[in-house]
Amino acid sequence: MATYKGIKGFSIQNLSADPSNPIEGEMWYNSTSNVWKESTLTTAGAWATGNNLNTARSAVGAAGTQTEGLGFCGQLVPGSLSNTTEEYDGTNWTTVNPTNTSKRLLGSAGTQTAALGFGGYDPGGASTVTEKYNGTNWTTVNSMSTGRADIGSLGIQTAAVGFGGYDGTPTPVGLITEEYDGTSWTNSNNLNTARSQPGGSGTQTAGLAFGGDISPYAGDTESYDGTSWTSVNPMNTGRGGLSGCGIQTATLAFGGNTGSYTGATEQYDGTSWVTSPASLNTARGYMLGGVGNTSTALAFGGDGPPGLAATEEWTGPGVAVTKTITVS
Repeated sequence: MATYKGIKGFSIQNLSADPSNPIEGEMWYNSTSNVWKESTLTTAGAWATGNNLNTARSAVGAAGTQTEGLGFCGQLVPGSLSNTTEEYDGTNWTTVNPTNTSKRLLGSAGTQTAALGFGGYDPGGASTVTEKYNGTNWTTVNSMSTGRADIGSLGIQTAAVGFGGYDGTPTPVGLITEEYDGTSWTNSNNLNTARSQPGGSGTQTAGLAFGGDISPYAGDTESYDGTSWTSVNPMNTGRGGLSGCGIQTATLAFGGNTGSYTGATEQYDGTSWVTSPASLNTARGYMLGGVGNTSTALAFGGDGPPGLAATEEWTGPGVAVTKTITVS
């Protein structure tokens, strides 16, 4: 009769705590919780509910990762503006110093300790205001060239891209692209398809724009090489007000508005989009916050119903997880 040791090359251990870096297929007995456990890889992605934001809101700025996230500004109720900033540590949200300008529907980029917020609607209308966050305080820096809200964004604090958007007038700002170098904004080549409320991912020299309010909702996707945009294969579910994260060749997109709010989740591999069998537990749109990558992502806030505080954590396919062994 085959034994676990004969198959895996080692015996099952009796441990008081789960190992910090178990290998795939490893089994152990947790003597503290009195259960058998194993390490395995996820076969499909899944969203799990996390702790709520302290301040419920939609149209929020976002930066960071699943365990070091940042949410700032947003809309509290229809028409309102917020400057509230919160940091996420992988478990809880903590309210920290606010932005200098209250706004909603803004662009965002960077990390929890080096974030950038730009554009959006502020008390004066379509905004050009740009602010940097250093992990403690926000500082107002050089403004964008063109004021607009509903803006797509990607990159880091010192190399960001803002694209598309809406300024409340017939002016076609939905095509405009601007690059930020850590000091100033510079106009770049236009998008091929004008849009507002698109998703964005990647870097200033290898970016991706997807979805948006077009006519009225579309899955149009464009890749960016630091100079020009190129149309590539579209999303499976056309939508605006969605969020996304990752890199140009490995992007996760989720949520949005298709005419009603959706939790649909898709992954892009650099060529095509594939719809995940797992959707957000709470369907939402209106520019929910989203950070991370295709393995570990964070979704928070959004609209659907108005002013959500709900937070969800994504674990992608192929990620190592610990499971409790049960007998039924």
